[in-house]
Amino acid sequence: MIELPVVERNRRPNWLRVKLPIGENYRRVRKLVDQYNLHTICQSGHCPNMGECWGAGTATFMILGNTCTRSCSFCAVKTGRPSEYDEEEPQRVAEAIRLMQVKHAVITSVNRDELADRGAEIWYQTVVAIKEQSPETTIETLIPDVKALWSALDRMIGGGQEVVSHNMETVERLYRKVRPQAKYERSLLQIKKTKEFGKRTKSGIMLGLGETASEVLKAMDDLRAHECDVLTLGQYLQPTKLHLAVEEFVHPDQFAWYKEEGLKRGFDFVESGPLVRSSYHAERHL
Repeated sequence: MIELPVVERNRRPNWLRVKLPIGENYRRVRKLVDQYNLHTICQSGHCPNMGECWGAGTATFMILGNTCTRSCSFCAVKTGRPSEYDEEEPQRVAEAIRLMQVKHAVITSVNRDELADRGAEIWYQTVVAIKEQSPETTIETLIPDVKALWSALDRMIGGGQEVVSHNMETVERLYRKVRPQAKYERSLLQIKKTKEFGKRTKSGIMLGLGETASEVLKAMDDLRAHECDVLTLGQYLQPTKLHLAVEEFVHPDQFAWYKEEGLKRGFDFVESGPLVRSSYHAERHL
């Protein structure tokens, strides 16, 4: 473990400053998102990399609406009872991706626990539609917890996507505080079953919520034991005063150390840095 300077909890450090979203590509992506009435986790999740990614002509699309049935204490996506899903959404998402000429598409969704299939059929149709309209486009799907409904998982990941991600979000000790409606072991098992299906597996963890270094390393070990191929580590940023406060701003050198430790444990790829999010530079994870 390396010794690093202490950063004041309430003062955001310089390494977390990002540029405002500008440029022709950014405006083009914004126009397409609005034109096709699409949701993106970039907007709903207050992602700090939106300017960079949209400026490069990429975006992470969020299907099945923008209202989640879960109430995770870190997440900026609104919580409530979602409206009926739009059966035309898969075709709209696919057409927008074709028009954007996206080489690697990332798709995510809110949790839809009230649906008998957890939204799996819309997931399947979305991936199939993208492959039909853009055969050369590779796809990563960042999927929610299916609450051990493994038939839904099989359908959700059976459309032909190359990478399937399911985020652990935090270490085991903090699960009840951070993800009160999720279970640490269940998420690990979902990753393992995804690997057994034959997919490249990926997960992400937020740092700065009060976890210790040994707990992060244990989470890495648990993920490798459940056959996770790719890991992302990023800094948690409090979206509003109603969400969990930041306990620590983790130094970039600490992120670099975690990357080394992850690679030692056998991950194929570790993306680790203060501004890293699960879909950041996702095209590299193939």
